[in-house]
Amino acid sequence: MQADHLPATDADLPLEAGAASPGAALLVAVGLAASAWVLGRILARTRRGLPAVDVRPHPPVAWGGGDVAGAVASYLGLQLVASAMLPTAASVHLRLAAAGAAVLAATALTAAQLRARGASRESLGLSLARLRDDAALGGGGLVLVLAPLLCMAGLLDRIQPYRHEIIDFLAAHRDPLAIGLVAFCAVVAAPIAEEFLFRRVLQGWLERSVAARRPAAPILVSSAAFALAHYGHGLGWIPLFFFGIVCGYLARQTGSIVPGIVLHGLFNAVSLAIILARP
Repeated sequence: MQADHLPATDADLPLEAGAASPGAALLVAVGLAASAWVLGRILARTRRGLPAVDVRPHPPVAWGGGDVAGAVASYLGLQLVASAMLPTAASVHLRLAAAGAAVLAATALTAAQLRARGASRESLGLSLARLRDDAALGGGGLVLVLAPLLCMAGLLDRIQPYRHEIIDFLAAHRDPLAIGLVAFCAVVAAPIAEEFLFRRVLQGWLERSVAARRPAAPILVSSAAFALAHYGHGLGWIPLFFFGIVCGYLARQTGSIVPGIVLHGLFNAVSLAIILARP
C-alpha cells in the first residue's frame, strides 16, 4: 500500500524481522536474558504467595456499557471528521498530524464526558501521584516483553510479511518533520489514546461487570479488542495480544494507565528506532 493512502488510525509499530540491524542477534540475546531475569523475579514472588505487581486500592469505574460504546463512537467519529476536513490533496504529513490530534481529542472528550458522569481522575486511571513507581513498572514491563515479542514478530514475519503504511511512509520520507510526526503519533498519541480506551474505559467497565465471576476475562477481552484494532498488517496483531495482556495486568493491579502508557510509548519508540536503523 502506498504511503499516500496512510489511514487515520493505527499508529502502533510492532517490531518486524526485516528491520534488524547487524548487531540484532546480540541485542536479542541480551534482551532475552533480561526478560528471563524479570520473569525469574516474578516467579520468586509467586512462590512467596505474592502477585507479580502489588494491588493498589483504587475506586471502581462509574460508567456502563453505553458509555463504552459512546467512547468508541467518539474515537472513530473524530478520526473520520478529521480526515473529511482535510483537502483532497492534503500531504501525508498533514494527514498524520490530523490523525494524532484526532485520537488525543477523542481521549480528552471521553474523559470529560466520564468526569461529567461522576468519574474521578483516579477512577479514570490518570492519577500521577505515583509517577516514579508507575514509570518503573512500565520500564520493567518493557524489559519483560520486548525481546520475546521481537522474536515472535520475526517468526510471524516469515509466515506472512508484515506491512504497515507508516513503514512505507518512513521509507519515502526521512526528513525531521516526518520522523517527528511519526514519533508524535506512535510514541505519544497512540499510547495515551489506546491505553485509556482499551485498558481503562473498556477493561475498567468489564472489571466492574464480570471480574468477580471471571477475573481474567476483562484483561483477555480488552487485549483481544486491542489486537483486533491492529488487524490487517500481517500477523503483527498476535504479539500485540500478549502485549495487551501485560498492559491490562498493570492497569488492573494499579488502577492506573500510566504504567501502560510508559510501556506502550517505550515499545513503540524502540520499534521506530529499529525501522529508522534500516538503510
